[in-house]
Amino acid sequence: CSNIAQLANQIAIELDRDHIAEMSCIAGVGGGVKSLVKKAKSGRKIISFDGCHLHCVKNCLSKHDIESTYHYTLTDYGIKKKYHMDFSPADVRDIKGRVIDDINKGKLA
Repeated sequence: CSNIAQLANQIAIELDRDHIAEMSCIAGVGGGVKSLVKKAKSGRKIISFDGCHLHCVKNCLSKHDIESTYHYTLTDYGIKKKYHMDFSPADVRDIKGRVIDDINKGKLA
């Protein structure tokens, strides 16, 4: 798994732990787990994070005709995809800060 995939996961974890957003299991949505698909289709706002242009998360959602309210692709922010390396804590702070700013500006409200 790449550094940016783990970065996306860490951002989601921190937003969840800080009670800013509720993290859910995208593998379960992609795998068709009924309770998770139902939750994703419930009309709640969805913030999604993809590490790169492959858009694995976006594709898992689209299998069920679900679109994110807001979608972040981490490579769009100058973060390079690398294998066998950890993500930078500075990148977590940067992207998480951008998401919180978007929420506060009403972009995600």
